[in-house]
Formats: sequence, structure tokens, C-alpha cells
Amino acid sequence: MRKLVTPLAAIVLISTTLPTVAGPAQDKVLQHFQEQTKVKFSAERSRVLFSKRHGTGKPKLPSCTICHTKSPLNSGKTRVGKRIAPMALSRSKDRYSDLKKVEKWFRRNCKGVIGRECTSQEKGDFLTFMMSK
Repeated sequence: MRKLVTPLAAIVLISTTLPTVAGPAQDKVLQHFQEQTKVKFSAERSRVLFSKRHGTGKPKLPSCTICHTKSPLNSGKTRVGKRIAPMALSRSKDRYSDLKKVEKWFRRNCKGVIGRECTSQEKGDFLTFMMSK
């Protein structure tokens, strides 16, 4: 019996430490933004954009982390206290699967935080970053 438990425990441990793989719906959304730019997406560029204090949007929203916390793995809260599911795909499996919804939130949040709409490259970078978490 002990021999069965040890390999099973190893499989569970390995499967929980593997990087998140986006599903077909998320791949389709990411491909939409890739078709609009020739630049390779960068999770690192988006990590910086996500955590940076911009100061160019609404004064009460200087960075994404105000509502979404410093870690995409954690739940956030709106300014009125409503819970926001974690941004990381590994914690919110259905995120980034609906292009209309993705575009809506990019439009709203980019204007609020950065003071303008995000570019296709920034959107692709962001999705790449969050899909790797």
C-alpha cells in the first residue's frame, strides 16, 4: 500500500507545480491581440506595467495593484469592497476566455489606471503574464 501512496503523492505534487497552460478559448483571445502586433509578447513587460504607479489615470487608481493586489494569485477588492477574483489564470480558470469581456475590462481599467486605452502589445503582454501565473 505504501508504494501506491508515494507515486500518487509525487504525481499530485508535480501536477500542482507545473505552469498553467491556457485553454483553447484563452489561446484564441491571445491570438486576437497577436494578429494586431508584430512584437513578441513579454510577461516581464507586463509585470512592470501591472505594478507601476502610473499617475496618469484617475488619482485614486495609480496602479493595477490598488484593486488587484501585488500578487495576481490573490483576490482583490474594488474601491467599494466588492471581491475581485484573482487575475492569475491558475486561480481563475475561466478568465480571459471571452474576447468581449476581456476588451471591456481592458478599456475600463486601462483608462482608469493609465489614462488611455492599452495597446494590443500591452494587452498581449498582460495576458501572457497572467496566463503564466
